[in-house]
Order: sequence, then C-alpha cells, then structure tokens
Amino acid sequence: MTILGNSARRIRTEELHVDLDTYPDWVSGQDRLPEPGARVFCTAGLADVVKVLGKVSDGSRLLELRVDGSSQPFFVAASNVRVAPQS
Repeated sequence: MTILGNSARRIRTEELHVDLDTYPDWVSGQDRLPEPGARVFCTAGLADVVKVLGKVSDGSRLLELRVDGSSQPFFVAASNVRVAPQS
C-alpha cells in the first residue's frame, strides 16, 4: 500500500512569501524588528505581534503573530513580514 500526500492540501511556495507590492513602502521585519503589539503584514494578511522570540536559520527573529479574528497564534520569521514605516 502506497501512502500519497494530498496535493489539494499542499502549500505552494509562492504562498509562503509576502507580496511586496501590497505595501511597497513597508520594510522587512529583518531590517526593522517589530515589537510586541506592532502591526505587521504577513502571508495571512495584517497581524499583531504577540511575542518576539529567538533567532531562526536566516538570522532574523522568530515572531509569534495573531491575525485579526483568529484565536490561534502562529509563528513566522521576521524576514517574512513587512513592518509599517516609522512616521
């Protein structure tokens, strides 16, 4: 018996990267680390930073985020979020 993955549930590579054209003036979270409570843009949309944790393999920090309306936080590398420019 062969076990095959469900390709309908597989995440495509392009879904794992933030669209830079959505907020072109926002900077990478690797360039300016967001603090807890900050608003960021990620692959799931706008989210709030819950915690800033240790470093990941690309040298950026691990962020715990919560998307609006979601009770479940998730984790993402700071290098894959966009942070609003400072006013």
